[in-house]
Amino acid sequence: MTKLAVLALFLTICLAGGARADAPLSDPITDPTNAPINTSINDPINVAPPKTRVPPGSAKKRTAPPRPETRASLEDEPRYGAAQGLVRIKDIADMRGGRGNQLFGYSLVVGLEGTGDGQSVGFTPQSVVNMMRRFGLNITVEQARVKNVAAVMVIADLPAFAKPGSRIDVTVSSIGDAKSLQGGTLSQTVLHAADGKIYAVAQGALSIGGFNFEAGGAKVQKNHVNVGRVPQGAYVEREVPMNLSDGSTMQILLRQPDYTTASRIAAAIRTQMPGIGASATDGGTVTVGIPTVQAKDLISFISRVETVRVTPDVSARIVINERTGTVVMGGNVRLSPGAVAHGSISIQVRNAPIVVPSPPNSFNPPPPLVVQQKDVTVTEHGQQLAAIPATTSIAQLVTALNNLGVTPRDLISILQAMHDAGMIAAEIVEQ
Repeated sequence: MTKLAVLALFLTICLAGGARADAPLSDPITDPTNAPINTSINDPINVAPPKTRVPPGSAKKRTAPPRPETRASLEDEPRYGAAQGLVRIKDIADMRGGRGNQLFGYSLVVGLEGTGDGQSVGFTPQSVVNMMRRFGLNITVEQARVKNVAAVMVIADLPAFAKPGSRIDVTVSSIGDAKSLQGGTLSQTVLHAADGKIYAVAQGALSIGGFNFEAGGAKVQKNHVNVGRVPQGAYVEREVPMNLSDGSTMQILLRQPDYTTASRIAAAIRTQMPGIGASATDGGTVTVGIPTVQAKDLISFISRVETVRVTPDVSARIVINERTGTVVMGGNVRLSPGAVAHGSISIQVRNAPIVVPSPPNSFNPPPPLVVQQKDVTVTEHGQQLAAIPATTSIAQLVTALNNLGVTPRDLISILQAMHDAGMIAAEIVEQ
């Protein structure tokens, strides 16, 4: 081996040792892991570049390359899940079979302070005679004409699942010419249903919520005093039988039938209660299948179904009350473009007293005569044609109608005319 080859070998060993000062030198001949070194003079010597030693604690952490962001499609999420649902099923629907019943009865209110039925009402004295006969007293109709008794109609709502011994409220209304039921007490009254059976018995002191006082020709009245309530005044005597299912299915009845809402309820039940079959029978009925394991615990299953959340669909509707001038619009009401002109007529009648003097130079002049002179003024308030733009939200609708500058009563007529012209795609309900 020549001197030049020895020098090259020495430089290679030194450079490798400088790269790793803390590593022991390996013998290039005895270490089988090292590749043989070409010691030929004519061949180039490949020297590995020196490695830079990184101080401990300063090494950078190797991070994985960022993954591309993916957005889940709407189909991957439940369409009518708990996050999207606004209301529970129990808030917009009822279970078929669990319904209430209406009760009614006839009775007398006693203990009034001279404000009962008058002499012209013939059935009140006859009712008093019949009541006295139950106690073994025989009186005539003339003897039963008293002013502290009033004939009343008693009504009540028997809720679903009410058991014998439960108490319910009753409403008492005068059917004669009584001035007031204030301070009266309802005598025992049996309450019947449409089938003629007795389901409750009521009696107790009336709660009017107002008053009526009259003295010396002056009268002060607050609220309506011919209708009162007896809170918890009736005891339930008979239970109404209920049938919630046929053993394999049950039905949900929507309070406001709607095809879209019924379809959404069925879809929400299938999504939020996996394994449960549900389908919309019509716009107001949803049929739900009852699993065999849940048939013995039907109430628990109904409780789960009632808490399923759903987004109901609300139809475009406008409710108007011309007596009070009330207008209520739903959020889905929209207007098509058009033009509106509305005018009004006001009539004013004035009575101006005019004194007609007596004839002059009269020997026995009559007193002056006062004559009422009437002045009728008719004024027509006309407005120019106003353009109505198309609206896409309830806020735009309110702004467009407010720009007309009309009163609520005039607005009712305008809305009805716009509906007939096809500018409003909504149902108008008059109360």
